[in-house]
Amino acid sequence: MIPNLHYISQGETPEQHLENILKACTHGAELVQLRLKNEAENTLLKTAERAREITKKFHAKLIINDHYKIAKAVQADGVHLGKTDACPRVARQHLYDWQIIGGTANNLQDCQELMHKKVDYIGLGPFRFTSTKKNLSPILGLEGYVSLLNELHSETPIIAIGGITLHDIPELLKTGINGVAVSGAITKDFETIKAFQKILKTPVDQV
Repeated sequence: MIPNLHYISQGETPEQHLENILKACTHGAELVQLRLKNEAENTLLKTAERAREITKKFHAKLIINDHYKIAKAVQADGVHLGKTDACPRVARQHLYDWQIIGGTANNLQDCQELMHKKVDYIGLGPFRFTSTKKNLSPILGLEGYVSLLNELHSETPIIAIGGITLHDIPELLKTGINGVAVSGAITKDFETIKAFQKILKTPVDQV
């Protein structure tokens, strides 16, 4: 079972990422993704080891962005692979069978390829413009999610991502998504985690 709220770590330094992961876990996050870019592999490994210690203490799942070998080394719960990262099939051969694999998608073809490669969830986006990602793919908006999910009829969980705020959740849920990945809105106010979780667990006809 994959939690329906993913916190994507932010920070100017590895230490800030870890501080924010600790804050997220303290406020009840059930899944956090360590998304540390442009760092040496040794730094990534050490940061991932510390993130694993934090998430274990709070019984939260830890996903490592991009680096499946590090995900295996620290026994994280899984890895999230971007469109230019390793093939999920390659990662699957390397990882433990209990580790989960998520993949990034922006369009119907991306989703179909990831489903064919048996990922455990799809991060579909971006919902709107976000400054946390360079080389941003075309914005989907609500209409994009409606169109894609109507085409897909997927049993693979679809996690919306990209500039999502608490106020977006009711309309996003009506598109058929299974959850959301949030970075900036939570980093600005970790108190919102409970509010995100509450509305995500509300039946769609009641949001």
